[in-house]
Amino acid sequence: MSPSVAVVILNYNGQKHLAQFLPSVVGSDYPNLQIVVADNGSTDDSIRFVQQTYPQIQILDHHTNEGFAGGYNWALKRVEADYYILLNSDVQVSSNWIKPVIELMEQNQSIAAAQPKMRAFHEPALFEYAGAAGGWIDYLGYPFSRGRVFDICETDHGQYNQHAPIFWASGAAMFVRARVFHEMNGFDPYFFAHQEEIDLCWRMQLAGYTIMACPESEVFHVGGGTLPRGGRKVFLNFRNNLIMLAKNLPFNELIWKLPFRFGLDAISAWKGLLSGDIYFFTAIMKAHLAFSWWFITRFWSAKQVHKPMLSLQGVYHGSVVWNYFVRNKKRFIEIISTKG
Repeated sequence: MSPSVAVVILNYNGQKHLAQFLPSVVGSDYPNLQIVVADNGSTDDSIRFVQQTYPQIQILDHHTNEGFAGGYNWALKRVEADYYILLNSDVQVSSNWIKPVIELMEQNQSIAAAQPKMRAFHEPALFEYAGAAGGWIDYLGYPFSRGRVFDICETDHGQYNQHAPIFWASGAAMFVRARVFHEMNGFDPYFFAHQEEIDLCWRMQLAGYTIMACPESEVFHVGGGTLPRGGRKVFLNFRNNLIMLAKNLPFNELIWKLPFRFGLDAISAWKGLLSGDIYFFTAIMKAHLAFSWWFITRFWSAKQVHKPMLSLQGVYHGSVVWNYFVRNKKRFIEIISTKG
């Protein structure tokens, strides 16, 4: 019998996306599948729409919006399956998108999480921003992907059509071994949204597990998220990235990387201010203050097992910022083939 799989869609005021993309999810070809919509306190008609249109879909109504991290933590405690697929509501899938990833994970029990190839719904020839063909990170903690570096998304020419270990799997279409998700105590709810999947995958690697990319499976993601672009997203990204570094880096790396990152963040903030973006500047300053408060109040209770960052899979040993902005290297292959 095939392992049990639960596709869990965390929804927040996403009725339009559910109406557009649930048909493809319902059409998934997998024999032991359940589909769950976990509602995160929506104020639109999402729940009623699903009840009336797809009575076979289980609905979990949380009544409260705890973000991506808290919402999934709450929902997955109530879902029984061998594997969870965390799927954004704005993702279109093909009929055979599940089987290749589950087969890969069944072949190797050390694989804790995996992701399909992610392409852009509106420009299908391009990789999609939120994960592309698998997430990497540089030695200073800046995330990027096979096929996406900062805002540049590559055209898919089949250049990443092979299984590969990665550092993180995209939360927009994340296959997770249920036992390991609970073993790791799920996402860090303090993150609320943004980079919580990178933190989880980092903790999984520290525990000895592997994260994989499985390009035989493809999905198409609209992107943009449920948080509007602007100060809130910038705040969460900068704050959460610093928290992730503080939790997971060994002390001998943390003592110099953290101050260095503060400096790079400050440069980015001042550059934004000088270009007229006061909201970007303010968001980064608020992120630094919020991180400082987290460090004072939570650091010691959140600290993880120490392992050198460069001993993990999917870590670039140089600086993606330096290569992208100074050396003008915009593609993943160009960057990882460069030293420093």
